Amino acid sequence: MSSPATTPPAPNNLKRIVAASLVGTTVEWYDFFLYGSAAALVFNKLFFPESDPLVGTLLSFLTYAVGFAARPLGALVFGHYGDRLGRKKLLVLSLLMMGGATFAIGLLPTHATVGSAAPVLLTVLRLVQGFALGGEWGGAVLLVSEHGDAKRRGFWASWPQTGAPAGQLLATGVLSALTALMSESAFESWGWRIPFLLSGVLVILGLWIRLSVDESPVFKAALAQAEQRKAASAPVEKMPLVAVLRDHWRDVLVAMGARMAENISYYVITAFILVYATTAVELSKQTALNAVLIASAVHFAVIPLWGALSDRIGRRPVYLIGAVGVAVWMFPFFALIDSRGFGSLLLAVTVGLVFHGAMYAPQAAFFAEMFATRMRYSGASIGAQFSSVAAGAPAPLIATALLADFGSSTPISLYVIAAALLTVLAIVCAKETRNRDLAEIEPGADRQAADSAPLPADARSV
Repeated sequence: MSSPATTPPAPNNLKRIVAASLVGTTVEWYDFFLYGSAAALVFNKLFFPESDPLVGTLLSFLTYAVGFAARPLGALVFGHYGDRLGRKKLLVLSLLMMGGATFAIGLLPTHATVGSAAPVLLTVLRLVQGFALGGEWGGAVLLVSEHGDAKRRGFWASWPQTGAPAGQLLATGVLSALTALMSESAFESWGWRIPFLLSGVLVILGLWIRLSVDESPVFKAALAQAEQRKAASAPVEKMPLVAVLRDHWRDVLVAMGARMAENISYYVITAFILVYATTAVELSKQTALNAVLIASAVHFAVIPLWGALSDRIGRRPVYLIGAVGVAVWMFPFFALIDSRGFGSLLLAVTVGLVFHGAMYAPQAAFFAEMFATRMRYSGASIGAQFSSVAAGAPAPLIATALLADFGSSTPISLYVIAAALLTVLAIVCAKETRNRDLAEIEPGADRQAADSAPLPADARSV
């Protein structure tokens, strides 16, 4: 008889698991990106009104970066308990925390009402958002990776990754519709609250779907083995964090390096672009939002295609296409925006996000395949989220500061290119992982043979 770790899930069950992860990540990214768009468009006026416009935007993006600072803590806490208690329970908790914080932002008084308490409350809720998202990503991608067909893991695991552009699409779409239908004064007075309050409805939908799925079979098998060792008085397992740093520290460094170009380029292309297009190029908010909106739809569509390609040629080649592509595209990216045409702006953002998708799509399977099961949630989350403090967190802030100091996009392009070089170095140093059996990865074991071995024709769910 097949073990729980190797029994392939029924197609309908796998699709439900993918849907649960996708809906949950979409809701969480909607909440997170909504804050970023609002930070660029209105928070500088509502919560930091005493500053000049560009300084107010910097302060607004500073609270935006605070959310990233909380993500490593979320990765540690959720990773630890996710490796001990299971993926599903922690995913439900992260969704509740994120949705609750976002809904509360929609009810916040502004600086005009409560003075300096307003940005303080905003910062606290942003910390809760970051903490929740730090735990969400690892669990969502692992739930799919550990259920899915080994031969198509890159494809199936890329679907939770589409939650990022789907969340961006949803957040930008709502903001775009509101700015189109409302006057600027009405939007800044009360209209900006509507997208945050809508999060409550999305959370209910996400919970309904997420509660309907089963725990990862690979995790259940590993948990059963741990219980057997405990019953046999075997040595107690190390804490997941300790085990990751002892047995997988190289993989953590590779994951952190791989995230640099992916994270920085994404927030420059989707968040900072709203500042650059509306201030340096003097395009309307509506024009900038529409470009990001359409490009996010393309981004959503190409991620599964890149994921499927990583199943055919490997995670590393696809990732390298994205990193090199983003580096090469940066100067044309800003040159197109500077031409001030909507078509040029749309092309700039769309091509940038297509290259970003080549990094983001294989990332879920790539990181999951690096770590042993009983430390996989911790390892994948730590590698992904600790790098966000140095990458995505300060990216809009650094880009805005560079624009303020130099009045040019050239330093910003060089900043993204430098991040791409770090990512290329990390991927070159990494081993290919697409043939690995998730149920058989052992901590500290020599995996060179597994890296080069062909995938068995009858490979099943791992």
